[in-house]
Amino acid sequence: MESGWILPDLSNEATRGFWDGCAEGELRIQTCSDCGATRMPPRPMCPRCRSVDYGWTAMSGEGRIWSFVVAHPPLLPAYAEIAPYPVVTVELLEDPMIRIVGGLVGGPGLDAASVDTKTIEIGDPVHVVFAKVEDVTIPRWTGAKWA
Repeated sequence: MESGWILPDLSNEATRGFWDGCAEGELRIQTCSDCGATRMPPRPMCPRCRSVDYGWTAMSGEGRIWSFVVAHPPLLPAYAEIAPYPVVTVELLEDPMIRIVGGLVGGPGLDAASVDTKTIEIGDPVHVVFAKVEDVTIPRWTGAKWA
């Protein structure tokens, strides 16, 4: 059971659409209602046109590993239990400038221990999966290489 993790504030209006999407099994990216620019992380104002009007766009959840690290102790106690574990930055297929950080998981249980970290390569294709941690659904990444 994953517990003791640092989790997001679900009451933040600017990020709620992202977390609501995760809870519904959908990767949603904040999109400016005026200029159409997508942005990540979510924030109240568009950095391109300064509009405060925005909506949420469902993405395919497909992407490629842009960067990665393998986390080793010392870590916070909740994270030390599963270390070492891979953390990837993924560029989304629809917009490579949108990059999301998350854990890389694999195997039938979609856990970090099932990923051989020596097999991870920049550019590997991945897709989003969702995991419930306490009362939050968080995005994680997996790919055929780690099935």
